[in-house]
Amino acid sequence: MSPPGSLRAAGLPIAVAALLAVVLLSLAVGARPLTPSQVWHGLFEAGSEGYTVVHQMRLPRTLLGLLAGTALGLAGAVMQAVTRNPLADPGLLGISAGASAAVVSAISFLGIASFTGYVWFAFAGAGAVAVLLYAVGGGRAATPARLALAGAALNAALYSYVNAVQLLDTASLDRMRFWTVGSLAAAHPATIQRMAPFIAVGVVLALALARPLNALAMGEDAARALGAGPARTRAVAIVAVTLLCGAATAACGPIVFLGLMVPHAVRALTGPDLRWVLPYSAVLAPALMLAADVLGRVAARPSEIQVGVITVVLGGPLFLALVRGRRVAAS
Repeated sequence: MSPPGSLRAAGLPIAVAALLAVVLLSLAVGARPLTPSQVWHGLFEAGSEGYTVVHQMRLPRTLLGLLAGTALGLAGAVMQAVTRNPLADPGLLGISAGASAAVVSAISFLGIASFTGYVWFAFAGAGAVAVLLYAVGGGRAATPARLALAGAALNAALYSYVNAVQLLDTASLDRMRFWTVGSLAAAHPATIQRMAPFIAVGVVLALALARPLNALAMGEDAARALGAGPARTRAVAIVAVTLLCGAATAACGPIVFLGLMVPHAVRALTGPDLRWVLPYSAVLAPALMLAADVLGRVAARPSEIQVGVITVVLGGPLFLALVRGRRVAAS
């Protein structure tokens, strides 16, 4: 049973406050810790002690975490709704794998070494896989099961390709290894400027899907009766996930489990209504992303653990627990 709407509405400002607290933590924690006062002056006073640290290092990293976390959280919620599978991750349909394969090809064959250069290849790979997925999954007659099966096959094939390229191109292996781990450490203002418009469009599309996906959850006949065409809804969902995953993967590398963990936890708080699941996911996913990044900075000082490793450590046991819970429920 879903919580009352008043409780869900009251919880959203608390989630926003938690996100703001983690943002402050992300700006303050690092090789050189800053107090909240130093962070504030570093943000707004060019001659202050912390200005260089905040503006050149931590602010781009924090903004990248906000954008990528929001993108992956919303993409996960949309994917779980469209496949009707609470264990779905944005990588389930192979879209993240398509972006990864295109970026790894750009690094190995074209020598591209900047995050700003990755963006366009990531979108090309994600878009190509999205179109291929829609065709293989049945086009307008696509069903959640067919989309999931087609995505699993594409995902396996593309990551096999990524691994093969990494093994064959030893000269580019170090660059690819750093990127494929998933990291916010190389954040750059130009990357953020390039990815922000695409994520903004993806966010708008994802939030606009709340009512159509709610209708689709009641069955295809009910969705058509309510004016939400199943084929159109799934096509828009794939476009939204392509934009969100493509931009996030280009900038940070493939970060797994974030899109699984956050929507699943949110549904435990809000119920299945996507009018609440999507906004909560858009707020709590970047909070978790930044918290994982901060944890990675302090766990191995003076070095750091990349955020992609932290999310795997957190998400792996949760995924196993969810699978076990579903088996118990089914038995």
